Amino acid sequence: MTDKDQNPDTRINMMDTPFPMRGDLPKREPGWVKDWNDGGLYKKLRAARQGAPLFVLHDGPPYANGKLHIGHALNKVLKDMIVKSKQLAGFDAQYIPGWDCHGLPIENAIEKLHGRNLSRDDMQAKSRAFATEQINQQREDFKRLGVLGDWERPYRTMDFANEAGEIRAFKRVIERGFVYRGLKPVYWCFDCGSSLAEFEIEYADKKSDTLDVAFEADDNAALAAAFGLPKLPGEGSKKAFAVIWTTTAWTIPANQALNAHPELEYALVDTPRGVLLLAASLVEKCLERYQLQGTVVATAVGEKLRGLVFRHPLHDTVTAEEGGKYSYRRTSPLYLADYVTATDGTGIVHSAPAYGVDDFNSCVAHGLKYDDILNPVQGNGVYAPELPFFGGQHIWKACARVIEVLGQSDRLMATVEITHSYPHCWRHKTPVIYRAAAQWFVRMDEGEGVFTKDKAPKTLRQLALDAIDETSFYPENGKARLRDMIANRPDWCISRQRSWGVPVPFFLHKDSGELHPRTMEILDQAADIVEKGGIEAWSRVTVEEILGAADAPHYTKSTDILEVWFDSGSTFRHVLRGSHKDAYGVPPFHAEGPEADLYLEGHDQHRGWFHSSLLLGCALEGRAPYRGLLTHGFATDGQGRKMSKSLGNTVEPQTITTKMGAEIVRLWVASTDYSGDLNIDDKILARVVDGYRRIRNTLRFLLANVSDFDPAKDALADDQLLEIDRFALARAAELQADIRAHFDVYEFHPVVSKLQVYCSEDLGAFYLDVLKDRLYTTAPKSLARRSAQTALWRITHAMLRWMAPFLSFTAEEAWSTFGTSESIFFETFSDLGQADEALLAKWNDIIQARDIANKKIEEKRAEGQVGASLQAELVIECDSPLYEELASLGQDLKFIFITSKVTLKQVAGKGLTVTVNVSQATKCERCWHYADDVGHDAAHPTLCGRCTSNLYGAGETRTVA
Repeated sequence: MTDKDQNPDTRINMMDTPFPMRGDLPKREPGWVKDWNDGGLYKKLRAARQGAPLFVLHDGPPYANGKLHIGHALNKVLKDMIVKSKQLAGFDAQYIPGWDCHGLPIENAIEKLHGRNLSRDDMQAKSRAFATEQINQQREDFKRLGVLGDWERPYRTMDFANEAGEIRAFKRVIERGFVYRGLKPVYWCFDCGSSLAEFEIEYADKKSDTLDVAFEADDNAALAAAFGLPKLPGEGSKKAFAVIWTTTAWTIPANQALNAHPELEYALVDTPRGVLLLAASLVEKCLERYQLQGTVVATAVGEKLRGLVFRHPLHDTVTAEEGGKYSYRRTSPLYLADYVTATDGTGIVHSAPAYGVDDFNSCVAHGLKYDDILNPVQGNGVYAPELPFFGGQHIWKACARVIEVLGQSDRLMATVEITHSYPHCWRHKTPVIYRAAAQWFVRMDEGEGVFTKDKAPKTLRQLALDAIDETSFYPENGKARLRDMIANRPDWCISRQRSWGVPVPFFLHKDSGELHPRTMEILDQAADIVEKGGIEAWSRVTVEEILGAADAPHYTKSTDILEVWFDSGSTFRHVLRGSHKDAYGVPPFHAEGPEADLYLEGHDQHRGWFHSSLLLGCALEGRAPYRGLLTHGFATDGQGRKMSKSLGNTVEPQTITTKMGAEIVRLWVASTDYSGDLNIDDKILARVVDGYRRIRNTLRFLLANVSDFDPAKDALADDQLLEIDRFALARAAELQADIRAHFDVYEFHPVVSKLQVYCSEDLGAFYLDVLKDRLYTTAPKSLARRSAQTALWRITHAMLRWMAPFLSFTAEEAWSTFGTSESIFFETFSDLGQADEALLAKWNDIIQARDIANKKIEEKRAEGQVGASLQAELVIECDSPLYEELASLGQDLKFIFITSKVTLKQVAGKGLTVTVNVSQATKCERCWHYADDVGHDAAHPTLCGRCTSNLYGAGETRTVA
């Protein structure tokens, strides 16, 4: 308490607190991080919650590659807020952070640093060292953001036990009948030099040349007969052609068939260029595109075209010997296929089975053998050298040459450049192609797997769709998105042709390609070897060491690795049950269902980690590994644009932390609706800072005014509290119920919004505004003041818990001056009881009346008639029930309206009216109220009677406020 102007007559209860007004976050926060780490806070929290219900948020591992960007900060802070809110709700809320350590991003980084010609052993050694270095850097940045977790023992997919666990999971997927080897077109990235999974593809615009290409009929008589004609028009002088339309000129050299729809109507069109076979509904558009006049001479449904044969468009450009197996002197049979449409093009589809799934399926279904499929495009995107005209050229550059040669061969009907949506590698942002390759797949539908031992009761697609129905989604629209992806996805290609990853530990017979009969034993052996020495140990193992001298000459050791989504997708099995099972008690810690309560990532992970985890959970155990999925949007600039260095609109979390504090990053995450993209720029952060100051200032007022309050001695029972204090606690209970309901469904931006409104309106504009007179002017130990402090003490306890999940540093700093335990995170949400609905309703009416009165006072102030509201005297006229509510406040009514006098009149049938008069009384020097009894005591001539009693007498009696 301090003296005002050193005059004992004007001293008031002006309290202070060591909790400073200025946050000075960049300087103070590192100290809290150090205290948490040095003091082993996370381990202490686990011990404190031992035996409590578990809450498991399984971390989706970021790549150990590069410094953190704002998206990383968004993701980790959101996870941290959820874990902390569950901790405060009384759960044993574990957070074991993880890192994805294998795969192409790290190999790319190593190749940039050391070149592309590293040996497998060198690549693996350098990748492991690089990933370790990146993890150490990222871990410190995550800690600096205030994220609490088991940082001393995170999981890493490259830990030997996890690498071995992945091989054991792979074995189990095989046993369940889901794994097979096949030649099939898969997405292929030339920059990766490997196949890609469906969820590694994104779509972007690409410029391509469309081509209408003519395939000459091999038998004109057969074509005429299909249309019921004795012969074709111009027989002997005109050629006949089936015309196709494509956007992939580079696939023409690999054409092996044509496809038509059995139920579409096709037309023979007589033109100066020859007789053309086109879909009947597209004739007009096609002739316009070809700048030709033509006449339809006959029509027939596609079914009639079965068995027709056409020649490759470059058939006559080479001899039969040129190009070997890639010679163009070959024919293209016409097959019937349901995937053909007449929405655009010509209604006839050219088929290069190595480069399209539909093409592949159609050709194989019609008897084309795998060994006969032409695949001239090599893994680097360059045509095989023996391919006539185009050998040795990259396919993208060769497109112009393909068009040129077709034109020279008089087989190009038209070409136009278009911009269309095209699949790209999501890492390199470069176009990809479908390319046939022998790969290992996880089967989605019915079929035979290798070494099946315990076949699953349903297909993987059926299991996954069922599991989606059992999963909660936040937001709900994620359910339909994931369901659509699973319902329509092809088989999962799980093998990659790279070095840095968990091996596919197979041995293939050199002649038959069959797996070694001891494959399942070898998988166990490989897992044991990897568990002791990592994937490097398996790379060093020779064929002889595993198979023995007799079998070794006949088998080849596979150099494929499991794709990285298999790594992260299987972590629930070998992390939650394996390397970190001790953290969760005796497994299964959720005996009745999935181990993880929640997976949380950006919405792109519907096709990534959520997707692969779902498939592996269902393949291994027939259920998803999670109970709930939460997705958030991406961090974008203030205009909603994607961040990029070229635009200069990137925002680095390290910069914000250094300038403003990590607390501002955390409050930005918490205050933004993460269900969409999260905009961030300097202006947005400035608003976040303003919101932070409002909360901090309110918190400082609360802490200061309970600084002399000892709850053990000074706290009052509920029935002793003044009515307005009971109302304030009821309002806090009502808000806490709202906040906890939001926390239960992982919503934070409504909590921040309601907390800021609570600080500025419920507290700042009303309760604390009313309370100041009682806190400052009544006797320090009076019931009136202790009542107010009891309410403030309980509100402060509650508020610190509400804000702790997102304003963790600030809550911890305040707790150090206010709390009794080592950390706010040892606590649980306060018990505020049930909100008194009748009391809330009454005081809401009173507050509305007060708001009307304040507007009237403001009008007088604007006219210059009053200064502070205490200079005003009010006359309030109203009828029941408001009259009874206001009348129940008695003499304390003036304290509610913060005026020197209120006269209340009941007028039947009258709504609320407020008249403002200027007080003619004298102003008390201490409480600043205008009162007729100022100077009533000659010893204290500047004080009102209330103040002399509070300072020198028995003290005033407050009944309500």
